[in-house]
This record gives sequence, C-alpha cells and structure tokens, in this order.
Amino acid sequence: MAVHRVVTLAFGDPEQCRVAYADALRLPGLRQVAVLERAADGTLDVPLGENTEAGEATVGAGAVGGLLGLAAGPLGALLGATAGAALGSTLEAQREGEEYAAMILLSADVEDGTSLLVLDVKEAAEGPVDELADRYGTVARREDAKDFAARARTAWKNA
Repeated sequence: MAVHRVVTLAFGDPEQCRVAYADALRLPGLRQVAVLERAADGTLDVPLGENTEAGEATVGAGAVGGLLGLAAGPLGALLGATAGAALGSTLEAQREGEEYAAMILLSADVEDGTSLLVLDVKEAAEGPVDELADRYGTVARREDAKDFAARARTAWKNA
C-alpha cells in the first residue's frame, strides 16, 4: 500500500540539487516536486517545480458536471460542465494557497547558500527515494502528507 508523504532532501550545492530534481521527475508515485534555493544574501527562490496533477480538479469536475447536466439536454450539459469547471478551479486555487503556505514552512529549513528538494510522493516503497538521496550524498526526511498539510493549513491561517 502506498503511503502519501512529503519528503525533503537538503543540498549544500544548489546546482547538485537541480540535477537531482531532474532525476526526481522519474520517481514512481511522484505528485509534485520543487527546488527551494536560498542565496548567500538570504533571498529565497523556487527556480524549479512540477505538479503532475495540475488542472485535474478543474477538468474532472467539469466532466462530471457535464455528464450530470446531460439529463437536461445539451444546454444542461454545457451549464453543468461550466459549473463543474468553476468549482474545480476554486478547489485548485485553494490548493495553491496551501502550497504557498507549505513553501513558507519549508523555507525555514533552507540556510543561506543551500537548497532543498521537496517531493510530494505516494511511496509504495522507500527504496527509490532513498536511492536518489544516496546518489547525491544526502538524506531523505519524510513526513506524512496529512500531518504536513495540517501544519501548512495552521501556518496559512496564522499568517
């Protein structure tokens, strides 16, 4: 059974983190991945990021709404699809806000001149992520995704 986790890998060399990012894109169960970099002057940047599920809520809710609206005919299908897409879009906007809060939380772990590779992954086994970490001489820190999401929501509310 796959376990949904947020996994972080710390890097002293931002270039090495960017190379690891490219390798991470092939991990099984990967949902999202990002690189957080902090410059020597303390400036934080997110130069790379990939969300494999972007747009799914909008498309899925639009399709369901369209199918439900078919009972009322073509106009019902159009209105159902539009309403569903609007609902899905709202859900994605909420998720983006939570992702922003998550990045703020994670940024505390990035010291000046270093970087952090962040993975949102459903792990059937820890091996692939651990192998990635070993290849780059770092350690994978894991947190249950539900626990991390709760911390991010709390941070977002307190901000």
